[in-house]
Amino acid sequence: ICEKLKHPMLGIAADVYHIWWDPDLKREIELAGQQKTLFGFHVCDWKVASTHPLNDRGLMGDGCIDIPTIRGWVEAAGFGGFIEVEVFSEHYWAMDQHEYIKLVAERYLKYV
Repeated sequence: ICEKLKHPMLGIAADVYHIWWDPDLKREIELAGQQKTLFGFHVCDWKVASTHPLNDRGLMGDGCIDIPTIRGWVEAAGFGGFIEVEVFSEHYWAMDQHEYIKLVAERYLKYV
């Protein structure tokens, strides 16, 4: 869509949960960087033993996504914006939210 429309206000958010498995991911991120369409970067993790396809995402370090490598590609492509932690998880929603925020910060520093 971005390639076809070529509008300066149209771009993508590289959300690792939805793209980590793509064998052409590095090339696609590079292309988005060249086209100046890389607008966001979202992180969480893919749990191999998941109980729900959307609401059981893992916090960084819970799963199998190589987040540091993907982050390197995103930054090499020119993205310098905020990295958004986006975890849809009934497990984490049920936690004490002060403890959850502490855990997010710890995991971010360790795995992102």
